[in-house]
Amino acid sequence: MKIAIMLGTRPEIIKMWSIIHQLHEQKLDYLIIHTNQHYSPNMNDVFFQSLDLPLPHYNLHVGSDTQGKQIALMLTKIKEILEKEKPDCVMVAGDTNTVLGGALAASQLGIKIAHVEAGLRSFDSTMPEEINRILTDHLSDYLFAPTKTQEKHLIYEGVSPQKIHIVGNTVADAVLEHLKDIKKIDYLPKHSLQKQEYFLITIHRAENTDNKERLQKLLKSLEKVYQKYGETLFYPIHPRTKKRIAEFKLKIPTGVILSDPLDYFEFLQLIKDAKVVLTDSGGVQEEACILRTPCVTLRDNTERPETVEIGANIIAGTKPSKILKSIKIMMESKRDWISPFGDGNTAQKMVEIIQHDFKNKTIAPNKQE
Repeated sequence: MKIAIMLGTRPEIIKMWSIIHQLHEQKLDYLIIHTNQHYSPNMNDVFFQSLDLPLPHYNLHVGSDTQGKQIALMLTKIKEILEKEKPDCVMVAGDTNTVLGGALAASQLGIKIAHVEAGLRSFDSTMPEEINRILTDHLSDYLFAPTKTQEKHLIYEGVSPQKIHIVGNTVADAVLEHLKDIKKIDYLPKHSLQKQEYFLITIHRAENTDNKERLQKLLKSLEKVYQKYGETLFYPIHPRTKKRIAEFKLKIPTGVILSDPLDYFEFLQLIKDAKVVLTDSGGVQEEACILRTPCVTLRDNTERPETVEIGANIIAGTKPSKILKSIKIMMESKRDWISPFGDGNTAQKMVEIIQHDFKNKTIAPNKQE
């Protein structure tokens, strides 16, 4: 059995970390294909180093472009590699263009597809990520759902229950395994921060950054947060957001401290020790939940409704008044919730399921029933 692992962005590297280590430990045959969807070395290379991951066998250097062009280029290049390497299964994770490009290439060649984080839905069809997830789910043979919520979404859409496996989330694998590492070095003094005396900000989603009015509202909200609490808003800024702020001629509010993207351990510590996390990232919502840091989501929806249901997260949108109200609510939360994303053994479960099917030749058919 040979497995191809698709990577394209920093979140995918985190999601696939435990799977790659599991394959390596079991001495299973695998290869890593990295589309380099984020072309900035800071967005990717530093993560391979800090997470002690092997370098990709293939780096496609696709870089930044429109969604259509990016997926078309990925599809062509990935198909060439898959035809050469002949893997038995392609594993993709999340909702990026790399995920859909990898799934399309594998599907066209009749190669089995395993989707890590299957079934997540925002129910907002204007988001490219939503379409990527839906299409990938309906192409996949193994749908690894984090919780029962995603299983319900998939069954409602007509996916065969035999293809769905509730296994938890590999983000929990990575966070729980590396908790000990973030205790070795205190990164806060490097940024002149103190525990529980700063807000951590991440804003990178296209629906927020590519819309001038929404981005302006979010920056105004950050200004009001600083005016009310007088504490630093630390913001490791995404290259796309930085570019849009310059294009729209917007100003960074007083109290907001910008930094380049951080390595994984540094970023985890900043999540763990923050007063509140304000984010539009799905992965950061999960990480904050696992680390028991209150989260305010700067979107109108979330693919992680479990975080809201257990009181770890609140959906605030982009209106300053709603964001301020949401921060107050989360600051008063007890931080006693239990993470719904698993016990750190998700990757092991996934690999065992795929191994069992190939060993016993009980592999699901390529087409949806």
